[in-house]
Amino acid sequence: MDRIQRLACQLGELLLQKGWVLATAESCTGGWIAKIITDIPGSSRWFERGFVTYTNIAKQEMLGIRAETLEEFGAVSEQTVQEMARGALMRSHARLSVAVSGIAGPGGATPGKPVGTVWFAWAVAGGPEETHKECFDGDREAVRQKAVWVALEGLRDAAR
Repeated sequence: MDRIQRLACQLGELLLQKGWVLATAESCTGGWIAKIITDIPGSSRWFERGFVTYTNIAKQEMLGIRAETLEEFGAVSEQTVQEMARGALMRSHARLSVAVSGIAGPGGATPGKPVGTVWFAWAVAGGPEETHKECFDGDREAVRQKAVWVALEGLRDAAR
């Protein structure tokens, strides 16, 4: 078992202890967080659903992201991931959610948002969202893998 799988297992144990269920809202990771989690036998006891919202339209339709948020701040922003994390909670039975949106590359960079920029938000039902931005080095695969790791670490910390 590699370190990312161990981290996901630790998360599952914490969620089971608390009786919490998780939902994910993923853009640049394309469902990779949900895949790591669902590779764990029995994860259906603590993982309910994952939203893969790669386009702005998907973010709006599936998670209720406001068009104004996307227009003003863009898909890769603190404001958007906050709304994604809240939307995942509102559209599921989860108590905990994570949202990830970023620029994995090789293209897609904009002024102030280079390739490797990834925003994260973690939300617990009834509480505020915790947000974090990373600027990862590496190719598309490396950026995405690092994003999965940070998302899982943040979930583990939120579940504690």
